[in-house]
Amino acid sequence: MTALATQTSSKRRLLLASDRTDQSSELASILKIVGEVDTIPTSEIPEAPATQVSGIVVDINLRSPESVQLVRNKLRGDAYRGVPRLFVLADALHHGSMQAWALGATDTISRPFNEEAILRRICAAFPDTIRFDATERGRALNRGVAAAQSVMTRIFEKLPAGTPLKFSDILESENKILRAIKQTSLREWLNTVGRHHTDSYRHCLFVTGFAVAFAQHLGMREDDQRRLTRAALLHDVGKAFVPVAILDKPGTLTEEETRVMRMHPQLGHGALADEGSFPPEMLDVVLHHHELLDGSGYPDGLKGDQISDIVRLTTIVDIYAALVEKRAYRLPFTHNEAFATMEKMAGKLDYHLLQAFRSVALGTYTNGPKL
Repeated sequence: MTALATQTSSKRRLLLASDRTDQSSELASILKIVGEVDTIPTSEIPEAPATQVSGIVVDINLRSPESVQLVRNKLRGDAYRGVPRLFVLADALHHGSMQAWALGATDTISRPFNEEAILRRICAAFPDTIRFDATERGRALNRGVAAAQSVMTRIFEKLPAGTPLKFSDILESENKILRAIKQTSLREWLNTVGRHHTDSYRHCLFVTGFAVAFAQHLGMREDDQRRLTRAALLHDVGKAFVPVAILDKPGTLTEEETRVMRMHPQLGHGALADEGSFPPEMLDVVLHHHELLDGSGYPDGLKGDQISDIVRLTTIVDIYAALVEKRAYRLPFTHNEAFATMEKMAGKLDYHLLQAFRSVALGTYTNGPKL
């Protein structure tokens, strides 16, 4: 039994629809750790889900036209509009992934099953229905996290499978994210996304949380807060094209792996620039968030005034978030250790912005989110 098993299991109710019930028993057992599960054949998916259902898990043969069409017919009605749906992939091939997204997947999991990974995806994709509706504060936090999760899914699942990311996808999420952190706290945001997301998701959402809190602390205009939120969400979009074996490697990267990893700014910039709807400052952040003031960054070795303010802000929260996150190869830095480490990066980071970030990093200011 994993640590996630300590979460309340009586609140979340899931529908597991399967055309391979003989192979779904293991998945059902895992799902029961965090919720009540009703397992039914896909042919018996009801016309409308029960009001207490948090979401539906679909385990079908995505290579079978009959199975795909059956599920499409069952889930296309208005009653299932907005119901989170998670699809099981039998392999990592794009065909199954693209079929799942075409059927309205909000997330996917893959065989062979990894219990811990599945539980994290379930907790992220399907809210605990009682806690989700408990208070306006709680609803705001859950809506914000769900909106951010939706963007991460588009980046790390749909984009590599060939579905373009659009600027409108980001606009739909930013209001909920800003409201979530404003109405709750940075601490609650970090605690929530820190529990429920894999490494790449978690890092982007940590950066987003710190960026929003920093923007609010600086008293930025609403439009500028939105710009920084979008930039933080998208800054690592290029990692969607980096092999998972490199992204999740629990140790030091080889020289070749480092070269591949360092391609992510150009890969992300290229994908968004080709789509055509993203504003220049967002493309700037995606391409240049690893640039440093002394010219030692990458990919273009920019110096000083060649680096825009929004990039300088994003670089600070990006580095800080990476330091305070737990990684497979090291324990997280404390907030004091992380900030002290960044203070030693004299000449590389904007000194005045870094000092302004101190209050956010160490949680000492009183009129905004606290750590």
